[in-house]
Amino acid sequence: MLRTRLLWFTVGFSMSAAVIGQFVWRDLIAERYALSYQTQQAFDALEARVLNLESISSLNSNPDQVEG
Repeated sequence: MLRTRLLWFTVGFSMSAAVIGQFVWRDLIAERYALSYQTQQAFDALEARVLNLESISSLNSNPDQVEG
């Protein structure tokens, strides 16, 4: 009887740990993808600003300047 209780306690404890581990894993994966998405958005916005500055600087370049 004691062995049976120990067995069921071990099985229940293992299953509970597995469920908790699954929830933690899902949360970490979701956080990782959210951080990756936010970083990608920030770099895309930065790239757009740089391209905008490059196009403005090419329009404002001095046409009298001799390239050499």
